[in-house]
Amino acid sequence: MGKIVGIDLGTTNSLVAVMDLGIPIVIADNEGSRLTPSVVHFPESGEPAIGHAANRVRVLKSSETVYSVKRFMGRRGSEMTQDDLFVTYPVEGHGNGPVKINIHGRAYSPEEVSSFILKKLKADAESYLGEKVDQAVITVPAYFNDAQRNATIKAGELAGFKVERIVNEPTAAALAYGLDKLKDKTKIAVYDLGGGTFDISILEMNEGTFQVLSTNGNTRLGGDDIDKVIIDLLINRLVADAQSQEITEPSVKKNGELMSRLREESEKAKIRLSTEESVEIIIPFVTSTFSFSFKLTRETLDSIGKPIVDKTRQHCIRAISDAKIKLEDLTQIILVGGQTRMPLVRTFVADFFQKSPNVSINPDEAVAVGAAIQAGILSGAVSNILLLDITPLSLGIETFGGLMNAIIPRNTTIPVKAGELFTNAVSNQKLMKIHVLQGERELAKDNWSLGNFDLEFEPGPAGAARVGVQFEIDANGILHVLARDVKSGKQKIVEMKSAVDVDDTEVQKMIEESLENALDDMTERQWIEAKIKAGEMLRATRHALAELHHQISAEMKLQIETLMSGVESALEKKSIPDLKKANAALDEGTVELANVLMDHAMEEALKKKGIL
Repeated sequence: MGKIVGIDLGTTNSLVAVMDLGIPIVIADNEGSRLTPSVVHFPESGEPAIGHAANRVRVLKSSETVYSVKRFMGRRGSEMTQDDLFVTYPVEGHGNGPVKINIHGRAYSPEEVSSFILKKLKADAESYLGEKVDQAVITVPAYFNDAQRNATIKAGELAGFKVERIVNEPTAAALAYGLDKLKDKTKIAVYDLGGGTFDISILEMNEGTFQVLSTNGNTRLGGDDIDKVIIDLLINRLVADAQSQEITEPSVKKNGELMSRLREESEKAKIRLSTEESVEIIIPFVTSTFSFSFKLTRETLDSIGKPIVDKTRQHCIRAISDAKIKLEDLTQIILVGGQTRMPLVRTFVADFFQKSPNVSINPDEAVAVGAAIQAGILSGAVSNILLLDITPLSLGIETFGGLMNAIIPRNTTIPVKAGELFTNAVSNQKLMKIHVLQGERELAKDNWSLGNFDLEFEPGPAGAARVGVQFEIDANGILHVLARDVKSGKQKIVEMKSAVDVDDTEVQKMIEESLENALDDMTERQWIEAKIKAGEMLRATRHALAELHHQISAEMKLQIETLMSGVESALEKKSIPDLKKANAALDEGTVELANVLMDHAMEEALKKKGIL
């Protein structure tokens, strides 16, 4: 197998790395920089400029220079928020249609824009290695959904790569950290705060095995949000200092060039304040007669940035809880992502985890290094390492009564296969609708629908059909569903190419609601299950009474009808305890009726054979 490179396709910067003589190397471009800005400039004519070249014209050509495009990967128009539109280039999206970026009359998909960045990284790798490179491992945030992962794979393919594996960013960072610690048994937390995304993962490392115990995060939380609050602060001060009717907040936000200058100065100030106590921000010639200057202190930055950093707390708490460990069980806290250089972030991490974070690896390069190690594992250049990742949300199908039947629970190690056998709930069904769901609620309607497909089978009485449903999540986290009629062998295999086209805030809402409504959901599930059982028992009992009305005594018939009335009464009252009690009583009361039915069936069979 040829060289496989590892790529960190980041919101702010991207990197490419490779295993060279057993050592992961981050490759520098022709300007000597290992960080490639994730920026693409589309001129009116000619080839797009990528990376540093695009970044240099970003202020002057703000409407035709695309940045932070990772936030739009795999998104629908209906998922767009006002924060998403806080960019200086035109973005469009309507309903369930994909997001598009319109420049010079051409509509680009986020995948196309990302492919330009990947093409540059590919060229840099080929220049360094002196050979063609067409295989890659690409990292994504752990909480990227299926649509976003597929979008990343598509971007890689458009760039000319065969994407061998999609790896979660915190998991890749853990590989980078643990390469020289393969004999240690330890639990670590990877706190990954980048330009546009946040992930927290808990991993256990043991003799070369890297097992993800839990993961949590937010794909719309990162350094961009801190930049935004700085920009908002600067706009307010600029408008106040200008004291001009011509310079208002709306007019500033409509001025693409001025917004680009403010964004650039905000990013620079944020970076400098990691090592300095204050910086002077200067925007000369806002108008011909007005220049703007403002002194931003680290104290002010911490004050406006704290609410954003604090949003990571809830994700850390859930990751610890899902991993079923205590804070003191963690031996190391690994920081990943450029935003973790910020003193405010490091203080938060130290306070929350009650130990100083490990800063021994470069937070900008850790993910790319880990991706290169994973590429080395696939190519055979690295051995004795096993990476076990997980799926963040439960997957299942809708069953009779509108219930969610989980087939693969959340935090299950992937790749994984799991399945169950289902039957028809209604007589003479000709097909079974397989409704695939993702989420944590008990009722199907409260979870996300990933897709529907039908499987036909031979009609028969209720309970006669046998349909096996198998879910398979591959190493990239992509879901495949197989449904097979056991009797006829008919089957369908479906790949959920856009499973969960929802943003991570909805994912978090789902998990929060599952916790808040756990008792109500379980009560509703118990009611539906008891109601279904009651309905089945009543139908079966009525059928048996009708068939055996000559063979049973009036006393037995009255006794069973009384028990049936008890079930019907409990159904009307919607009382779970009463219904369960009534179901049990009817079940017990019909034992003798069942025996009579069996005797009757045996008698009929013997008559047919001429024995009676």
